[in-house]
Amino acid sequence: MSHPIERRVTVADIAAEAGVSRATVSKVLNGRSDVAPATRAQIEAMLAERGYVPTTRTKRAVSAVRRAGLIQMLFNEAGTGTPWAAEMIRGAEEAARAVRAAVVVSALDDGPGRDRQWLEDIAERAPRGIILALSELSAADHKRVARLGVPAILVDPVGDGDPDLPSIGAGNWGGGLAATRHLIDLGHRRIGLITGPMRYLCNQARLAGYRAALERAGIAADDRLVEQGDFHYSSGLRLALHLLDQPDPPTAIFAANDEQALGVYAAVQQRGLRVPDDLSVVGFDDVPMSQWVTPPLTTVRQPIAELAALAVRTLLAHQDGSAVPEGRIELSTKLVVRGSTAAPARRPA
Repeated sequence: MSHPIERRVTVADIAAEAGVSRATVSKVLNGRSDVAPATRAQIEAMLAERGYVPTTRTKRAVSAVRRAGLIQMLFNEAGTGTPWAAEMIRGAEEAARAVRAAVVVSALDDGPGRDRQWLEDIAERAPRGIILALSELSAADHKRVARLGVPAILVDPVGDGDPDLPSIGAGNWGGGLAATRHLIDLGHRRIGLITGPMRYLCNQARLAGYRAALERAGIAADDRLVEQGDFHYSSGLRLALHLLDQPDPPTAIFAANDEQALGVYAAVQQRGLRVPDDLSVVGFDDVPMSQWVTPPLTTVRQPIAELAALAVRTLLAHQDGSAVPEGRIELSTKLVVRGSTAAPARRPA
């Protein structure tokens, strides 16, 4: 005679019976302190009564979280394959590994109709903290993250950040100023700029730094030399071709990120020119590939890995789930001069 196989009690079962979220049950299982005593007692009683038995994997995960912690990183889906994201992940993992913590990376669908499964997934993991490496997260989503009761940090937000969340970023204005000033010091007077999307604050700041450098040098700004890109290689190529085809083309181009700067390299090659003999090029970020191209790219080093590492250390320092320090921490950028910049072959009259 066969007997029915008894189904294992799950976290979802306990949460439904107790009338709480799965995140709350996970917090009780993980020994988190941010659960009301009465709620904790109710959940613990139900766990015992229903005979909840963690799986071996769950036991290992709970043990690891209790010892060190789990950090959740969130990216936009379109951004996960970029060199910038790779550097962010590297920095976060190195900082977490140093204290035997772990990092989980998730990509969010960029569409307006994305579901809320990602929030449930985060709640199930019960992370120590959340790093929002996102260009855009709606106000509603920010509120949903806050309701998880998990400390969160925005890392280099390029859009309008939530004033209620702490953030860590880099000096974009200073980077734009340094890049443009370097080209001016070499003798360039017609300097093109390919920005990223101007709805992002980082691009507004880099453009302001560019204009400030021109003004300080007594060079009149020329709007025909400024093009708005989208941070991708293809826009760097297309817009650089447009700049180079002007009657009085620039002798140098500052691209708002390294990926667009590589597009500028391709445009120079298409026009039968050479970097830096015919056109000097400066990028922004200093991702690893900027050193591998020929000639190596002069760029503004944004401490991408350091930003993520600092976020991890800040979140792990708050073991009791309390809020991380408010406000913004800003790390300095640094101009790294390589072989893609030189004095112009001919100086404008």
